[in-house]
Amino acid sequence: MSEVQTLMDMGFPRERVEYALQVTSNKGVEPAMEWLLAHVDDPIPSRQNAGDSGVPASSGVPPTTAEDSSAGAASSSTSGGGAGETSADSQVAKSLKCDDCGKVLKDHTEVEYHAAKTGHSNFSESTEEKKALTEEEKKAQLALIEEKLKQKRIEREEREKTEALQREKNRIKSGKDMTEAKRRMEELEMKKIVEQRKREKDEEKAARDRVRAQIEADKAARKAREQKELGNPDTAPSVSSTTVSSPPAAVKSPPRDYTETRIQVRLQDGSTLQETFNVKEQLSAVRVFIQMKTGIESPFSLMTTFPRKLFAEDDYEKPLEVLGLVPSAVITMTKTTA
Repeated sequence: MSEVQTLMDMGFPRERVEYALQVTSNKGVEPAMEWLLAHVDDPIPSRQNAGDSGVPASSGVPPTTAEDSSAGAASSSTSGGGAGETSADSQVAKSLKCDDCGKVLKDHTEVEYHAAKTGHSNFSESTEEKKALTEEEKKAQLALIEEKLKQKRIEREEREKTEALQREKNRIKSGKDMTEAKRRMEELEMKKIVEQRKREKDEEKAARDRVRAQIEADKAARKAREQKELGNPDTAPSVSSTTVSSPPAAVKSPPRDYTETRIQVRLQDGSTLQETFNVKEQLSAVRVFIQMKTGIESPFSLMTTFPRKLFAEDDYEKPLEVLGLVPSAVITMTKTTA
């Protein structure tokens, strides 16, 4: 609420309030209120009168007011017109009166303020002069104004205290909310990390299970082939009977049909692995065997030293006998070339 409105709520007209604030250099409500109480009966010069008089407000000489002009005109009329004119002057309106409540008002400014405050709208001119406040009335009004100021000060302090308390509560709540949000985010991040590690372990286990299943399947297939070959023995003449009937120098041994081959694998760290495979198995079975024994998941290649040959991707689909890795062979494990 502005200082002007505060003083108007105490019962002072707007024109006098604005003038009091101007005289006291806008130092606040209390200096303006003290000036108003000390100059209750003093006339307030209007801006037009102050400009016409040519006398500055700070010169100490009171400007001529409308009431002074009226008084001078009345005096002149009295001295020149006689008793008849004196009777007419006594009927001149000296104030305004509210017909709704009977309150006597000094000027139109007080009328406007009274109408705005009470809602009354019926006013008329009155010859009754508004009486100045007595010392007791001034003291009573001053005490009432001081009480109102005190009450407003208490209300302002309570309001400021309540607002400060609410701001502090909001600050504490905001801090707690931020801490809780940070804790939830950390929990979510930790949960994601745990789930990621669990998925990686499950994938590693599934890969190992696939390798084991592949090896078991290869073994079962090899065993089935061996049993099939044992059920259909070869009917070719034995080598021993041929050697008995013919001289050793004239005998030419036929090529032997191998069913198994012994493969030795040299790893990258210098260690070796050895396993017997069926000659019909593909080279990929040797690679699966290496992965199973070493647990290596990264890609690698295989090669032979004598003769030197690096196996290509299509070689892994060929049987060992086709690659010439029978009846035995040494294979070296090497890194995959880019």
